[in-house]
Amino acid sequence: MPTNPLHDALFRPHANSVRTFLILKDGREISHREFHAMAARIGHALSAAGVGPGDRVALQAKKSPEALAVYAACVGIGAVFLPLNTAYTPSELDYFVGDSAAKVLICDGGSETQLRPLAERHGVTLFTLNGDGSGTLVDEARAMPDAMDIAPRAASDLAALLYTSGTTGRSKGAMLTQDNLLSNAKALAGSWRFTDADVLLHALPIFHTHGLFVATNVMLLAGGSMIFLPGLDVDDLIANMPRATTMMGVPTFYTRLLGDIRLTADLVRHMRLFVSGSAPLLAETHAEFERRTGKRILERYGMTETNMNISNPYEGERRAGTVGLPLPGVEARVADPETGGTVPQGGIGVIEVRGRNVFAGYWNLPEKTREEFRADGFFITGDLGTVDADGYFTIVGRAKDLIISGGYNIYPKEIEMLLDELPGVEESAVVGVAHPDLGEGVVAVLTAKKGVSLDGEALLAGIRDRLARFKQPRHVAIVDELPRNTMGKVQKNQLRERFKGVFA
Repeated sequence: MPTNPLHDALFRPHANSVRTFLILKDGREISHREFHAMAARIGHALSAAGVGPGDRVALQAKKSPEALAVYAACVGIGAVFLPLNTAYTPSELDYFVGDSAAKVLICDGGSETQLRPLAERHGVTLFTLNGDGSGTLVDEARAMPDAMDIAPRAASDLAALLYTSGTTGRSKGAMLTQDNLLSNAKALAGSWRFTDADVLLHALPIFHTHGLFVATNVMLLAGGSMIFLPGLDVDDLIANMPRATTMMGVPTFYTRLLGDIRLTADLVRHMRLFVSGSAPLLAETHAEFERRTGKRILERYGMTETNMNISNPYEGERRAGTVGLPLPGVEARVADPETGGTVPQGGIGVIEVRGRNVFAGYWNLPEKTREEFRADGFFITGDLGTVDADGYFTIVGRAKDLIISGGYNIYPKEIEMLLDELPGVEESAVVGVAHPDLGEGVVAVLTAKKGVSLDGEALLAGIRDRLARFKQPRHVAIVDELPRNTMGKVQKNQLRERFKGVFA
């Protein structure tokens, strides 16, 4: 029997299981065996379209069991899965399809007319797949066999190609191998104690590492079930929570839940684990969630290129404001961005990681790949952080978000933490913009709690005695909401652009 490590661990063990794998919003249930058959039929359809081992299959479609089955099909036939954000425009898709030399593009039926010229220009086979499971891909797959020959793959073979968000220049394709994905799923399933008795409340998108490889791969490895919701809807989360044992979400999930009086300790009494990631969780949110529910959120840290690196412990102290300790098999350190030398304990530096979870490099960018790795194999994440005496890591920002004002380094997170503590402040984001005298000036952008009116000058007075003068914001802006990407991360590049002229 040929080996295909990812298929052998995630899919083969459940091929004949009648246990429920997916529970849909409408109450419909799909067993592991039914899902396996769905993936096999789609795999045959892709093979008939000329897709072979190593070929890229791009998917931009609404979340559905069939969309998830495309991933499973790609693993089975040895293709490289390329999930694409549903918010990407045709011009962005043109770049991804062209750069990856994808063999197939699967899109929502509503986008077919718009994307047909793109597909023809790149010589790509175009299929449609709608949120309700209909489309030309499913039509093609319907008459196909419900079992497939599994393509032999090595642990080092590519399983997925994920493009970075591209907030600074062109997006880069992160090459993820079978072993990258499988080793990380095993580390997470073990660290977070997942078993086949778990039911995961899944309302994340599946075009991103979090919803696809963290949530789905862990549940497949464990043999459990997922309540597979289209997206974040508080009513859906609350309605389905009684039948779940775990939930993975971004901070927005938790702030929205805290805004609903139905979130009580009784509602979640049977839940054993709440995980948060993809964006920083405010310490205040962490504390308020525990006060309301009696449950402590487990925060962790990862990125497109590495899957998950660091996690607060399942058993042990989950420290608000930190992302925890390196996962089994992952090494992490805080280094000087310029020299690569280790930063003294408590000092700020760039977080670097090494392990089987770390990607194989950037697609067609060997020079960029070399730049992002140290000689000893550590990957330079670009995230700034500190590590304390107990080994807990804290993220303080992105290296590109570092502000240099009057020759001094300023870390936005330090200022944001103070601003977030002030009465009436819901959330803050601190950025640096051009300043004629200092090079960069500090701008604080704030949102107010419901029913509160903020006074920028009064707020600055509230932190004046707690912050060195050179770090103090020179401009304060009050906005209705902070710009975010689909995973809840604040888009500081948009804030820098919006406020770039305030010191002119």
